[in-house]
Amino acid sequence: MSGDTHPPAVQHMAQHVLDQLQAHRSRCPPSLRPTPLFVGVQGPQGSGKTFLTSRLRTYLSSPPHALAVTVLSIDDLYLPHSELRNLAESHPHNILFQGRGQPGTHDVPLGTSVLKNLKQINEVDAGTVDIPFFDKSLFNGQGDRVSHGETVEGPVDVVVLEGWCVGFFPTSKEFIEERWKEPVPTLEPDTFDMKTFVSVDHVLAVNERLKRYVEWWNALDAFIQIKGPSSAQLSIIYKWRLQQEHNMKSKNGGKGMTDDQVKTFVDRYIPGYVFFGEGMTKGLSGGGRTETPQLPSWIGKGLTVTIGDDRELLHASNF
Repeated sequence: MSGDTHPPAVQHMAQHVLDQLQAHRSRCPPSLRPTPLFVGVQGPQGSGKTFLTSRLRTYLSSPPHALAVTVLSIDDLYLPHSELRNLAESHPHNILFQGRGQPGTHDVPLGTSVLKNLKQINEVDAGTVDIPFFDKSLFNGQGDRVSHGETVEGPVDVVVLEGWCVGFFPTSKEFIEERWKEPVPTLEPDTFDMKTFVSVDHVLAVNERLKRYVEWWNALDAFIQIKGPSSAQLSIIYKWRLQQEHNMKSKNGGKGMTDDQVKTFVDRYIPGYVFFGEGMTKGLSGGGRTETPQLPSWIGKGLTVTIGDDRELLHASNF
């Protein structure tokens, strides 16, 4: 499939990956098989990150590049439904844990194992790697992990880890306390009011669990961030996510969330963007007794793709 048949955003993403892959391979000794290039892709709910990632995979795997590309979605690393229920029941007053989504609702050991095995897949005598799959339509939209998923066999050129909070870093208690007091960018209080929605302690509980995800981010060699216009960076997520749910239900016989449930669902993601989203460019801020500042491994190897209300490309820039 030729490049000009892909959306402009995909062409920018593909060129970024190709550039990073060339640099990645140049750093590998000639006597060794290079590991796959690991690329993080982050974008808000409904922004089209999964669609763009799928098209990116098609672009890279087609001639003239003909690369072997594996995509792992962070959404497929959610805890099984039973464990999500246990988490919710053990934190009955923390709305951030009432359902999937937040750091703490993923199976971190599973993700670590999958990433480690993919990192080693090009080694001699390496085995296959099973990619988990989480079906979001089960249990009336609450979702559950199912047994079947893609099985990957080496060699692999590129591994993409995509998800809404890929690259989010934990931060300090002081930062969270200060940010909690500030207005939420691009959202009116009648749409979302942080102070009445969640407490500082609830955010700190997510922050503590986010520390375990840093080992995932350390596996990444390059990064792509997809975001909306600055004038509507958070408000547009509600529109995008509702469209996404309607599209899914039209294809699966109506299984999924109601419109009110989608609003509640998106509400629970907003604190993540507000408190942890800057981690993609700033990394681990430190401020605690055990944490020291740490820039992301992809600084200097990142691409930001900004899209408009209708997901059209506005501009792309490196960071």
